[in-house]
This record gives sequence, C-alpha cells and structure tokens, in this order.
Amino acid sequence: MLIDHRLDDLRSELDGRYAAGWRRLAEQCDWYRGQTPPTEHPSASITYFGPAAANLALAYRLTGHEHYRVEAARWISAAIGFPHWGKAHLPDHDLDAGWLLHGLSLAYTWLGDDFELADELRAKLELQGTRLYEFAVESEGSWWSSSYWQNHNWICYTGLAAAGYALGRKDWTERAKANFATVIDLLPADGSDMEGVVYWRYGVPWLATYLDLLQDQEGLDWWDRCRFLANTFSYRLQQCAPGFEENIDHGDCHDRRSGHSVALYYKLASAYRIGEAQWLAGQVAERFFWREAYASGVKPGVMPEAYLELLWYDDTVPAVAPAESTPLSAYFPDLGLVTARTGWDDQATMVSFKAAPGGGHQAWETSHRLDTERGWETLSAGHHHPDAGSFVLTSRGAFLAVDEGYSNRKRAGDHNLILVDGQGFADEDRYHVYKGAPYERQAQMVDVLAEDGMAHATARIAAMYPAELEIERLDRTLVFTPAGRLVLLDQCAARSPREWTFLLHADWPLEFDGDDVVLRSGSAQAWVRTHSPVDVSSVVTEVEANPTSSTPSLRLTRTMHTLRATAERNTTATLLTTIEPTSSLRPEKASGRRIELTRGCGIAFEGETVLLADDDGYIEGEGVSARAKAVIRSDTSGLSLVVEGELS
Repeated sequence: MLIDHRLDDLRSELDGRYAAGWRRLAEQCDWYRGQTPPTEHPSASITYFGPAAANLALAYRLTGHEHYRVEAARWISAAIGFPHWGKAHLPDHDLDAGWLLHGLSLAYTWLGDDFELADELRAKLELQGTRLYEFAVESEGSWWSSSYWQNHNWICYTGLAAAGYALGRKDWTERAKANFATVIDLLPADGSDMEGVVYWRYGVPWLATYLDLLQDQEGLDWWDRCRFLANTFSYRLQQCAPGFEENIDHGDCHDRRSGHSVALYYKLASAYRIGEAQWLAGQVAERFFWREAYASGVKPGVMPEAYLELLWYDDTVPAVAPAESTPLSAYFPDLGLVTARTGWDDQATMVSFKAAPGGGHQAWETSHRLDTERGWETLSAGHHHPDAGSFVLTSRGAFLAVDEGYSNRKRAGDHNLILVDGQGFADEDRYHVYKGAPYERQAQMVDVLAEDGMAHATARIAAMYPAELEIERLDRTLVFTPAGRLVLLDQCAARSPREWTFLLHADWPLEFDGDDVVLRSGSAQAWVRTHSPVDVSSVVTEVEANPTSSTPSLRLTRTMHTLRATAERNTTATLLTTIEPTSSLRPEKASGRRIELTRGCGIAFEGETVLLADDDGYIEGEGVSARAKAVIRSDTSGLSLVVEGELS
C-alpha cells in the first residue's frame, strides 16, 4: 500500500530529494532499537506500536537491510502477543485498536509474504479487524461509529480501512468509505476544528491518511471534495501564537507545544499546493521539532510520524512565508473564531476570540437533525469547552490572558468570561457540557469585521446560561486595535437584579498599580483598566484533568491567577475594560481613558481611538457622528475602520 508505484523513485532519492526524510526515518528506527517493547499489555496506551511497525517496515522495504526486518519482527511479535489491543478503556474497540490496525496493516504489506510472522500477523489483523468492525456496526448511533466530528471516528475507521485493504475485506473498506463520505461532507468548510489545536494535530492527520489510502487503493480522489482539509491549514496557521512555536489553546489542550505535525503540513502542501504549509513544515522540522517531541504531553507524539514525513514530502511545492502572504486578521464562521495580530514575528501581539454552539454551527445543526431523525447521539463534543465569548491574548512571546487548557470538569468560570450570580453556563461542571443541550442553547458571533490586523466582533452568549437566571442579554464586543490593544464591552441584562462578574485569567500572580491591574509574563506585560464601577479582587483558580481514559493515572494540573471585577447587583450592567500590552522590561504607561459621548461609548489611547455604538447603532460626540457599529482609528498607522456603517 501507498508506495508500490513510487518505490523506485523513493529508493533512488534517499540520498537526494528524500535525504532529510530518510535521515528522520533512520533515526526513528534507531530509537526503536534501543527500546524494549513490553511482553505484557501495559496499563497505559499501546498506540505507539502501530507507527513503530510502519516505520521499521518502510525502512526495510526501501533499503532491504535485514536489521530493519528483524527489529520490525520484534515489535510486531509483541503486538501480536497481546490478547487484546487496549486495556483501560474499550479494549479492541477504540483508539489502540485503530492505531495498531493501521500501522500493522501497512507493515504487513511492506514486509511481504516471506516475512517470518506474516501468517501470524494476518491472523491477528483479521481478529482485531473483526472485533472493531463488529463494534462499529453494533454501536452505530452512540459512540465513535457515528461521531462524525470526532477524532476517535477518524482514527478507528482509518485503521479498519487499512486492515480491509491489506486483507481484501471489502465489507470493512466499504463501511469505512461510507463513513468518510459522510464525514467529509459534514465537516465545516472553513477548516476550523471544535476540538482545538492539540486534537487537530492528533486527529486531522487521520483524515489525510484515509484519503491517501482511498486514492491509492481505489483510485478515488476525494481531496477536492473535502473542503475542510482544503482550508484547515489556514485555521491552524491562524491559531499559531506569534513566532509559530506555540499554539493558542482553546478547547482541550494538554499544553501549548503540541500543535505541529510536519507530516500533515507536507500532505496539505502537496494536495492543495499551499506554500505556507510547506514553509511551516520546514520551520518546525528545523527549529521546533525536538522541543515539541520532548515537551509535548500528547502520545505517541510527533516522532513516530517519520514514515509519513518521508512519504508525504513533495519538493515541487515552493515554500511561502506567511509574513509575505497571509492576512493579519481572520474569521472562521463555523466556530465563531476571530483572530488578529500585529505581526507574525515572536514579538507581536495576538488575540483569539470565539463564540459558537457546541461543536460549531455545522455540527450543532446536523447532529440535532440526525439525532432527531434516527434516535442517535452524534455530536460528541467533549473537547469543546464552555468558552463562548472567551478570548486568549499573547504578546512578546508570552501568554497574558489565558485559557485553562485540558479539563474534565469544564466550567465557564475557568475562561475569560462573565459569571452571573457566581454561575457559568447551563449544565456545566462535567466533561461533555453540550451533551443533551437543547437546540436553542446557542452562542453567536455577530458584527464581525477582521482586516488589516484589526478586529471587531460581538459574542451573544445569554442563551448559554441557566434559564433560572432569566438573562435577557449578555453581549461581549471585543475590539483589537492596530497597536494590539483590546477594548471589551460587556452589556448585561436580566429580569431580576444579578451580580455580574468579569473574569480574566493569567499564568502569573496579578499585581495592582493604583486602579490598574498588571499582568506580567516573561518579557510581556499588560495594563488592565476597568472603566466602569466594579469591585476588584484576585483569586487562585486550580484545574486538574486526566486527558486520556487509556491511562487513568495520568494527571495534568494548571494554576491560574484570576482577576474578578464585580458590578453592583442590578438588572443591567455595562462593563467597559481595556487591556494594553507592553514590554515588562521597558513598560510604557497605560493611556486608555473613557471618552464621554452623547451616544455610544469610546476609549482614547495614545494614537488610537475606539468608538462603539449605542443599541440603536449611533455614535455621537464632540467632533464625531456615525451610523455604525464601531469606528476604530489609528493615528500611527493611518488606518480607519468603520464597522457596518459610515461616518456622517
């Protein structure tokens, strides 16, 4: 599979075009040589056995060197010896089975019929494939078999397809094909991923892996049909923190360094001729790879992708640096995700702001329809946090306003959001906060304008809170200026008096400087200034999680330092807040001050002005009149942005 038609080219260019890929593959195989695969199934995940077999088998097929075949046999023998694939969670029926079926099926075809374990391996693949296939059929409508937007679906069905192609089991390959025909038509065309960057890096390569298998084995080219894959690199690129090494961590993210896949970047570059993907693959391979390999909390990690890096590399795609071609602002409507940055370099400032229903609009709409029609449960958005209306802010190589990362008991209060009478979203404080939620419980991102490194957007999130709070309005408008400053306007209303609390989380303890709050991290600092009457305090927020059911003992913890700014109990509240990033080594003073307007509200910074309309869409004041949602001016850059309207 995958290499028959190009075997001569690969072999002849191992010291030419594919020299870097071959070096990576050889180093990875050498790493396996120094390991001892367990003879008894460990309590933790065994997903790594799949790519181990594939890497060693490919090295043997390309070179004919016997030591790679012998080493492959050592690892494959151990995998064959396990009575079940997977131990702590759904043995034979979930990720371990999917990973091993895929990798060992490739190895089976690459090692050949004369491989000493060929018969035993074939029998094991037949057994495990049957177990996974039967589970997929029996569980349709409940777990991963019909969770079309979830990585478990993609991994398990790709493993089943690989085994089906290797063994000639058309029933397996046809079921996988029917599944992926649905998946690629239902995934959002804008390429955004509700599971977040870390699970994008873990799960999306399997979509590409399946399409690669399908094209190789059946001659079907579904690459253009899959608009999600065609556009998903743009999503991933815009979720790079400035400097590209770290990632914005919306959703379940183990850490901020588990977001890159050189192999997937190569494949997307090749399939869709994306020069920026080729460029980022090179940057990661040369500058970031080894730090991610050892610092990442996601297993089996990036190192075992060596065989895919070699097979998916296409040297005909010219690399294009994002700084030369990619907009500084972006909007992904399905996830309600707005991003803006002052630049792509590691000293730039960036914001990422999001609001959408659970799973994103496409998944929310479609899952409710399918579940109603068929009595199924398809959404499985457990990695999507209760974070509609929240944002992440980074500057000068450090994170200033942060997300909590991975959590099992997900709460709005662990995000940069608003609490109402101390409460977050309805039905939260559990793993899957959107499970069983009524269709009407939807957040919306409206009035979006993202261009030239500026952004304006309003998150409407009142529907996300418990009905008993009787919230009639909770709208958050966020503005990102050309200089990287933030203006936040929270407009709140309820039928009964409520306590409205603005939350802002940071990695390091907060400091107070007069009426200002100071966030510091590394070389970055931000002045947080409230322009509404609030009581301000600081608390510590602790989050603990187990990121994988296959390893129950694993624990991730994060400590956040939280600003709480609470307005006096009332039926309405208007909270106006500014955040001004600067250098922590040579800080510039905060300059944000509120402008008195007859209609609307405004903030004046040094060299920049942000004016926001009243509820009727008017901005009126001394020297300004506009029928618009907002007016953003920058004296420094000469830019002026009018959101949905015009100046009088």
